[in-house]
This record gives sequence, structure tokens and C-alpha cells, in this order.
Amino acid sequence: MVQRAQYYLLGERAIVLELAPPVTLPSQQRIWALAEKFAHHPHVQEVVPGMNNLTLLLQTPQADIAALLELLRQGWESSETLVPQAREVAIPVIYGGEMGPDLDEVARHTGMTPQQVVECHAAAAYVVYFLGFQPGFPYLGGMPEQLTAPRRAEPRLSVPAGSVGIGGSQTGIYPQAAPGGWQLIGRTPLALFNPQDTPPTLLRPGDSVRFVPQREGVC
Repeated sequence: MVQRAQYYLLGERAIVLELAPPVTLPSQQRIWALAEKFAHHPHVQEVVPGMNNLTLLLQTPQADIAALLELLRQGWESSETLVPQAREVAIPVIYGGEMGPDLDEVARHTGMTPQQVVECHAAAAYVVYFLGFQPGFPYLGGMPEQLTAPRRAEPRLSVPAGSVGIGGSQTGIYPQAAPGGWQLIGRTPLALFNPQDTPPTLLRPGDSVRFVPQREGVC
């Protein structure tokens, strides 16, 4: 069944396709397919796939908005999907302690022990739905529901690069030091973004990710 979508203008040079919850992998695969299709449209300057949404940035305000909206609607209802060539990426993580200062808080909220949180988080298979917030920041689908935890009441002014966090029903990794309000449960030494690399991001939409617990000093 095709998930219902709404379409609307965003300023003078952007149009948006937005889905209502829930977020599902099949819907995300269809968003990837639409993003690939419109990336080659002569009136589209840039495509920005998000989680349950797709934004098209247009070349000029004079583009035929009505025609593009109709083309977007037809593309969505055609049910085309794009399954990228899957890569399996292992992310080593030191959980808890200085590297994961909110692990105990997540454990209290979920009713688990810290070790159970680590085991549950590391046992799941994740999929990169999209990159956003920072260059290379992966929003991952597949986190076990029992690990859901609210964001911090007071965000940190600086979250260290490589921090693995939980925000609501999602988990992700901070590629660079930045303010953030997710609960930090661990940290990886891997660089998720390097502008000198091609491509510059370690992860790509569609990648399969697993977290591998490490003892401190082992990574």
C-alpha cells in the first residue's frame, strides 16, 4: 500500500513531499528512488532526501511549479523503489563512562541495566535512512523500541565527535563536535566525515550498520 503524501511549496524555489508517520524502510527506499530521478531533472538544482520527506530545490523561481508537483505526485504513486548496493559497516564503540556519560540515564529510563542497554543497542541491525544535521551524521532506522529515551532537557553546548547517541526512537553518531541534546551512550574513533575523501562521508543511505562494543583502549 502506498503511504499517503502531501506536497507543498517551500518559499519560491523549493517543493516538498512529506509523509505522515510511521517511518518505514520501504517508504524510504521510494524516497531514494525519487531523489535519484529528480537529480537529473533540468529544472532541479538539488535534491534533499530526508526521513519521510523529499525536498527539491529549483533552478529558478520561474520553473513550472504545478508541473513539477504533478510529476512528484506521479513519481510517488508509481511505487518505484531504489535499493542501493548495500555495504555492511561495523562501527566500534566504547560504551559508558567518559565516552558515554548518559548510559546510566538511558538504563534508568528503560528499566534495563547499563550492560543490557549496550547488548540491546549492539545486537540490532541498522539502516542509514539519510544523512543530515551535520555532514555525515547518519539517521539510523532499526533501533529496538525498548531503547527509546527522551532527549536531554538541557542540550550540551559541545558533543564530542564520534559520540553515539539516542534521541527519542532513533540512534545516530555525531561526526563533528557540535551542540546536541541526544543521550550519549558511547563513542567511536572512526571519522564519519573527511572532506579530503571521495566520497567525504563514511556512511551512505542504504548502508547496513552494526555497533561493535570495545573495551576502552582497544579501538
